[in-house]
Amino acid sequence: MEKTVVELFAGVGGFRVGLNGITKIDKLGRASEEGEWKFLWSNQWEPATKLQHAFDCYNARFASSDNSNIDISLVDKKSIPSHTLLVGGFPCQDYSVARSLSNERGIEGKKGVLWWQINAILVSKKPSFVLLENVDRLLKSPSKQRGRDFAIMLRCFSDLGYSCEWRVINAADYGGPQRRRRIYIFAYANKTMYGKTMDNINPENIITSEGLFAKSFPVKSNQGHASKLNLNIGYDDLVELSNKFKAEFETAGYMSRHIIFTEKVIPIYEKSVPLSQILENIEIDKKYFLSPQQVAKFKFLRGGKSIPRTDKNGHKYNYSEGAMSPYDDLSLPGRTMLTSEGTTNRSTHIIMDKKENKLRKLTPIECERLNQFPDNWTRTGMPENKRYFMMGNALVCGVIGRIGRELSKIIDKEK
Repeated sequence: MEKTVVELFAGVGGFRVGLNGITKIDKLGRASEEGEWKFLWSNQWEPATKLQHAFDCYNARFASSDNSNIDISLVDKKSIPSHTLLVGGFPCQDYSVARSLSNERGIEGKKGVLWWQINAILVSKKPSFVLLENVDRLLKSPSKQRGRDFAIMLRCFSDLGYSCEWRVINAADYGGPQRRRRIYIFAYANKTMYGKTMDNINPENIITSEGLFAKSFPVKSNQGHASKLNLNIGYDDLVELSNKFKAEFETAGYMSRHIIFTEKVIPIYEKSVPLSQILENIEIDKKYFLSPQQVAKFKFLRGGKSIPRTDKNGHKYNYSEGAMSPYDDLSLPGRTMLTSEGTTNRSTHIIMDKKENKLRKLTPIECERLNQFPDNWTRTGMPENKRYFMMGNALVCGVIGRIGRELSKIIDKEK
């Protein structure tokens, strides 16, 4: 089976960088892409903004491929090339569903929610394999009905003839340079050779030793402790599931034919890359060093505090934050980057530059290295604040690379 890929919500291309092990940019600014995964089509669209910085970066690096920059909801799904693997990092949103006004139209998902665009592509193109990434709070969303949104996704997969497994992975637990926790979801069509093979394996073994994630990111076995859920019992359709479902999903799990097994797993830790190893070994531009005013501001932001506040109803309360270290420890991997990286914000990385003995922010290249992108990946004419934003939105490419190596073996066995 050919290793063809369609990439949704592509951002600046983290899935593609990871799967094809891209490490550099050529003289023309294009990615030196020599991997085995052939990307047929991609889509990146940022709503409510005229300037499409992420797409421009992706298109510059992968100029030879078919890259779409329109709202995915406007794309005719039949026009998307047939492919083996569908990938994408999509937003965590409210996936609730309801009955349509016309029974002829069946069940409707909430408008504007991007999961339903993924679902529509699954219906139309029926890819054999799917790999998705999201924030780990997806497992507990929404707060008033824990687990409902993820259960809707699993039910959709199952109704369409897919089984899937998931795993919350912290990149730093497996040698990465950033403590970034994300959920990864792998779905496969039951009719594939792989699907038929997995049907004969104990679900708990899939979670702890035999599944894609267990082979890519080994865990200490906790066999026999998985919770079991059934997405059929008490839920005639997605509407009933949306209205009634509430359950606890653990950090790992497996679902096939509406039956879910889920358990908390313990990583077999690998030595991570410390911040000291991703720093640029050059003279750093003075603009990245903190002024006395910024030093004072960060001292306040990162310090412990209890601030009296009043909510919109007039209720008074204290907003409290615990103290952080005044700057980041260079012997540890980086903290999770947010889209506010580089701004005067509590979450921004601040380090003590050993050459200058002064506090500074990370450079855009150092942020790219935290996500294991090639240096200057986002230097495509976008403003520097957007380079930080893109890395706060991106995934750790090395995680995708490890998953891709195992997934490649799976596809090699397909007819």
